[in-house]
Amino acid sequence: MAEQQRIHPVDVEAPSQAAPLVPPELSRSDKGDPAVAGQHPPHRRTIPVAHSRPPKRRRSCCCKCLCWTILTIIILIVLVAATLGILYLIFDPKLPKYSVDRLRVSTFSVDNNLTAHAGFDVTVTAENPNKKIGIYYEGGSHLSVWYSGFSLCEGEFPEFYQGHRNTTVLTVVLTGEAQLGSTEMTALQQQQQTGMVPLNFKGDVPVRVKLGSLKLWKVTSRVRCSLVVDSLTANNQIQIRSSSCKFRLKL
Repeated sequence: MAEQQRIHPVDVEAPSQAAPLVPPELSRSDKGDPAVAGQHPPHRRTIPVAHSRPPKRRRSCCCKCLCWTILTIIILIVLVAATLGILYLIFDPKLPKYSVDRLRVSTFSVDNNLTAHAGFDVTVTAENPNKKIGIYYEGGSHLSVWYSGFSLCEGEFPEFYQGHRNTTVLTVVLTGEAQLGSTEMTALQQQQQTGMVPLNFKGDVPVRVKLGSLKLWKVTSRVRCSLVVDSLTANNQIQIRSSSCKFRLKL
């Protein structure tokens, strides 16, 4: 007799032991896997976004200030040049002229110590050729006569006002002494015998220029003259063989 088929009872309420049809990782709830719920998400580096900076207003202001400063300087230069040009056309300025016309030796002697004692009367001619410009000769001047680098005598130029187109002749008294060397003394004796003694006349005179009724600032008139005389004999009219003078203003 064939073996009877056995029938096993099945509990329909018991949970099924069959393999799930959906993978476990896909069947997790929306709250996440309990095993990884306590873990933090990986840190993500924030990349800064580069923003274009607007141009600085300070630099723009500096450029404007520099441009205005340069423009102002240029305008001032043009105005000053125009003013000077107008004044030049109106007043037509000319340099004064100076010359040493006569030299008289009142005293000249050399002692045993080779000390030269000198006294000169120098006649100077000052000419102002300007039509509308006057010259004030002020105090603090210095005149001197030199021989071979030694100052023989010195004095001062008188104070006075020289008007337009005026020529003034002045006699200035110079006195002093100088310690000469033996070489200079020997050369002086030889030059007096030949009648060719070189001298230098120097003058520094403070002056003020008058333009119309306007009196300008003080400047120094510098005169340098190279002279050659025939002798340095005392109480004798000295003949000036040659004379050359240069003049310039020192601000």
